[in-house]
Amino acid sequence: MNSPPSGFICESQPDIQVRAIQPHYLRIRDQLVSDLAQGVLPGESQLPPEREMAERFGCTRVTLRQALQLLETDGLIYRQNRRGWYVSPPRIRYDPTRITGFMDYVRAQGRVPRTECLHAELRSAGAWLAKRMGLDHPEEPVFYLLRRRWVDQRPVLLERNYLRASWCPQLLSADLDGSLTSQLRERFGRVQSRCELLMRPEPLDEQQAELLQYSSASSSFCIERLCYGEQGQAVEFDQEFWRPDALAVVVATQYQEDG
Repeated sequence: MNSPPSGFICESQPDIQVRAIQPHYLRIRDQLVSDLAQGVLPGESQLPPEREMAERFGCTRVTLRQALQLLETDGLIYRQNRRGWYVSPPRIRYDPTRITGFMDYVRAQGRVPRTECLHAELRSAGAWLAKRMGLDHPEEPVFYLLRRRWVDQRPVLLERNYLRASWCPQLLSADLDGSLTSQLRERFGRVQSRCELLMRPEPLDEQQAELLQYSSASSSFCIERLCYGEQGQAVEFDQEFWRPDALAVVVATQYQEDG
């Protein structure tokens, strides 16, 4: 009878042969996953310091971080700058097709939202944004906002908002650390009628990664939204850069029966 090809593992061969060739950082990852599943590390608790974990697993901190970064990518743990690693809370469930503000849908899930406006200014749209929004001229004034969103004690989202200044002329006098949706509706009587969405992975630059306390060279989950006003004109363009380990996109649909 012919022997199996070199490197082929038969079902009858013991599992120890598979484990023997598994890299150390993957064995560390598997043990930490087991610890999480068994409640050894309860939800939202802090992991031991890297030095202690490296001693436990008999590895270097470089090898340990390979395992920790895999768990971070899977959304099981997250890092806080200068504070260490923590067990991740449940992901935020988000339907980007609904006109519901961040503050509202996060609170509805029993979590604590916070928004901080990092920058706000009136500027010219520029050629790229004018084309994206279908503006008449690149010199048309728009409001630009850069905001960071938090859930509980963790930053999860960076948001760029570009709004037609003629649509909400006194926007910079509003409270931009709260719900922009509420401000537009209650202060300016403005409500978007519809939007177009584009979702894709997007690399984070060093500044974005630092603001989100996320590993540099990682990808965010990017949502671009072009919103239209009451008269069908484009009034707002948003870019959301989410930590992918904090988000679960859930879109509700309803099927119509063939008539």
